[in-house]
Amino acid sequence: MDLVLATKNLDKIREIKDALKNLKLRIFTFADFPNFPDVEEDEDSFYDNALKKARTIAKFSRKLSLADDSGLEVEALGGAPGVLSARFAGQEASYEDNNLKLLSLLEGVSLDKRKATIRCAIAISEGNKERVVEGACKGTILPEMVG
Repeated sequence: MDLVLATKNLDKIREIKDALKNLKLRIFTFADFPNFPDVEEDEDSFYDNALKKARTIAKFSRKLSLADDSGLEVEALGGAPGVLSARFAGQEASYEDNNLKLLSLLEGVSLDKRKATIRCAIAISEGNKERVVEGACKGTILPEMVG
């Protein structure tokens, strides 16, 4: 079975390929398709962004497509950065830039008020068949970066 990963994020591609390595799949990425479209993540939810990406790439490639959208919701920030997590510190921001901005906004906030949730939606699409699953992991934002 063929599967197209609907992302240009090399870290995600590596992680997904590793997670699926024991399945009988031929995995394709943006590198396998000239004119692989950029899909703007402009929806209000992780669910809708993931589904939009999966639909777009499935239509473009005419193959089963898998997409995800994920991010961090911090209670003390009213749920921010949310769907803007990847662009929290700016359009071209690195993971470190986003983390540093988050830590600066939480400076002085006590540990008990640093509750956060990582949310992820994973969508698959092929023709008129679609499926989206969502997951969440709750935790606390520490006062400094670790790891």
